[in-house]
Amino acid sequence: MTPPHPFAGVVGQERAVGQLRAAVRAPVHAYLVVGPAGTGQRELASSFAAGLVCDEGGCGRCEHCRRALAGTHPDVIVRERAGPFITVDDAREIGRLASLSPVEARRKVLVLADFHLVRDAAPALLKTIEEPPATTVFVVLADQVPAELVTIASRCVRVQLSPLPAERIVEALVGEGVEAAIAEEAAAASNGRLDRARLLASDQGFAARRAAWRDAPLRLDGTGATVASLADELLASGETLLQPLEQRQAAELAEAGERARLYGERGSARRELEARHRREQRRLRTDELRFGLATLASRYRDRLASGPDTQACLEALDAIAAANEALTRNPNQTLLLQALLVRLSRTGLA
Repeated sequence: MTPPHPFAGVVGQERAVGQLRAAVRAPVHAYLVVGPAGTGQRELASSFAAGLVCDEGGCGRCEHCRRALAGTHPDVIVRERAGPFITVDDAREIGRLASLSPVEARRKVLVLADFHLVRDAAPALLKTIEEPPATTVFVVLADQVPAELVTIASRCVRVQLSPLPAERIVEALVGEGVEAAIAEEAAAASNGRLDRARLLASDQGFAARRAAWRDAPLRLDGTGATVASLADELLASGETLLQPLEQRQAAELAEAGERARLYGERGSARRELEARHRREQRRLRTDELRFGLATLASRYRDRLASGPDTQACLEALDAIAAANEALTRNPNQTLLLQALLVRLSRTGLA
């Protein structure tokens, strides 16, 4: 029987798993894991960290492995941003943490999340990441590599993740007890993200929300009142998707409370978890809006292929693409959607 290993929970990223399992034997100072959110970044980082602190390189059975995978190992530190971007103060704290010696294991692992949002803090982090203490290994996570991250990226071994194929997502969901038909529908709408597919599979209102977005142009009558009410209705429909996420987050908070009772964890651990939960909820709302925009775009593409309204359809698609791009700037989503619906009204298409 093949012995267990910490990477067993990583789905569909075999190349990255192979790269990091090999790296455990002789790790360098820093690794950059790049890929879309929800494709296994966090699972890969915690699995790699378990291998780095394990005396056997990731046996999957020892206390080091168990606690690293559970998020309770004192030498595996996940550093989250406090605000919308990573700040210079965050950089200073990372430097301080990197300078500390391991508590129990032979190494300390610093997992740095959301480093595509590093911005002005990058210069302050460069020296720390390229020349850490010999016992410290950085695992840097980023959705992509913007200009601000390029120099830091050049000091790291890059590990690339890709969106998961729909068939792998279906396989994972069915293995978790989801009916095959529901798994296929959720996978098709997940954009290659297993975390989103899991939420969609548990959301009974998914089909109705997709229909509401697709039919939205039919309700536009050129008035501001209709635009305002329709935008509110579409955004509110996605709030039902928060329920399974909130249930999972409540379970995580309960587990964190139990760990604090058993291991005496610091009080800041709960605050950090709550901050991560707020970011997850914000990301879910953004994901849902992107899903809505993609559904709108599919309607106009269908119209473009089958009708004579070429110019109007292209204008509508351009407006939707601009709104999708604007989401990267963390805008007010209600105002963004209202502005888009106004532009779609002006095309004269239904």
